[in-house]
Amino acid sequence: MSRKIIGRAATTMTVATVLVACTTTTEEGTVGVQRSQLILVSSAEMEKTAATQYTQLISSESPKGNVNRDPKQTERVRGIAKRLIPQTAVFRKDAVDWKWEVNVLTSPEVNAWCMPGGKIAVYSGLIDKLQITDDELAAVMGHEISHALREHGRERASQQMAAGVGASLAGAVADIFFPGTGQLTTAGAGVAAQYGGLLPYSRIQETEADRMGVELAARAGYDPRAAIVLWQKMAKLAGGSAPPQILSTHPSNETRMKDLTEFSEKVLPLYEEARARK
Repeated sequence: MSRKIIGRAATTMTVATVLVACTTTTEEGTVGVQRSQLILVSSAEMEKTAATQYTQLISSESPKGNVNRDPKQTERVRGIAKRLIPQTAVFRKDAVDWKWEVNVLTSPEVNAWCMPGGKIAVYSGLIDKLQITDDELAAVMGHEISHALREHGRERASQQMAAGVGASLAGAVADIFFPGTGQLTTAGAGVAAQYGGLLPYSRIQETEADRMGVELAARAGYDPRAAIVLWQKMAKLAGGSAPPQILSTHPSNETRMKDLTEFSEKVLPLYEEARARK
């Protein structure tokens, strides 16, 4: 077989692989998220990597008394998660059966995240510095859960693999979780910063998480309009300094407020229905 034919066949196989890999990880929901995603990384590998990092973080911080230090705070956060998690079935039915874990980490950092597979952490700095309401906390947690539902971390890993010629799966995943190190940094908030390797998500991913997040909150009986106030508080807290990690590469404040206003109104009937059932 000539080199030209071999080359053409290889190109065809590559295109076919990319076409097969372009999929969507969630149902549209009321907010209508329906973008096609490039997925080349296996969910099993991604979840395994995330689980390892999560276990190391909890193991590192527990002896310092930084995991669930305040029982009332922990109970509050877990109570909100308990209402949000059943609503994930709207976007993907398998998510309800994930091995969910919810913890509050004592740290001045204004941050929260949900790792692939349902490992949630809320930082005490987020709660304390924002004087956050339950509706606002549901907006944050709904947003972070939506990143996991939509598998944005797996999508980012796939994008890195597609862009990096000869990049191994392990290398691509390491670059996302631990940028510049290839290994876990075990220093409290530093670990969270390394987890920030899953961030920055792209602006379109952030917008998807915003929209899905307000729907999750509304279906759980939390006022979706609280998301607008929440992100206004975030922007105000940032001021002229570097924004909190959770705001990394988010759409501009004006664009975000406009979008959240539109979509919180769109899911308002879901909130009213949920309230009526109580």
